[in-house]
Amino acid sequence: MRFRLPSSNSRQSPPLIVIPHGGPHGVRDHWQFDEETQLLANRGYAVLKVNFRGSGGYGEAFEKLGYKEWGGKMIDDIIDATNWVAESGQVDQHRMCIYGASYGGYAALMAAIRAPDLYRCTVGYVGVYDLPTMYSDSDIPRNWGGVGYLEKVIGRNDKQLAEYSPVNHADKIKAEIMLIHATEDRRVPIKHADLLREALEDANKKFTYLEYGDSGHGLWNVDKRKDMYTKLLAFFDKSLN
Repeated sequence: MRFRLPSSNSRQSPPLIVIPHGGPHGVRDHWQFDEETQLLANRGYAVLKVNFRGSGGYGEAFEKLGYKEWGGKMIDDIIDATNWVAESGQVDQHRMCIYGASYGGYAALMAAIRAPDLYRCTVGYVGVYDLPTMYSDSDIPRNWGGVGYLEKVIGRNDKQLAEYSPVNHADKIKAEIMLIHATEDRRVPIKHADLLREALEDANKKFTYLEYGDSGHGLWNVDKRKDMYTKLLAFFDKSLN
């Protein structure tokens, strides 16, 4: 777990942004300078990053604990860490949001579904929202060993894939919602965002949607990144202040 408090003389407990990492397997958050964390801390937000089970860097057994647990025990770890920080008294437990990219975007939505009263807002950035679509539309199955990898980490159980897909639980979300996606994303095609938007509309849920053209699995163009982070910060400010 990585926890960063903002530098502030305010006696008021700061709001919290939880950022689950992408990957998710073989990847972890390190104790090091991170531009995104610094940006949020500079705006007065505490930041929590969680190396949930399935993350890399803790041995093969720990990584395997996350296999076929994308929407289960991995999300439990994120929710448990959020509750621990909230109960520590270091942040305002009534002003917490969760935001992530790729698997982190998936986790942000699933955590808001699994713990609907915990987070004030949730943001998915190039997130996975429909697990079966990873088999049919992602570039992963087209790579050597890709299908086997997906079978290992998310499985082939249709019932579990449906249960662990945010598109099937849009009605359970109470938090304010922002979705960010790019039109040329091959890893997590924009179909994921389209399906979730449709599900949210069917559930009469309001949401903010940002779409960027000529971009893939993440925004690397400086102007687009500036636009995205400006709107993301405005969304956090509106939701938490």
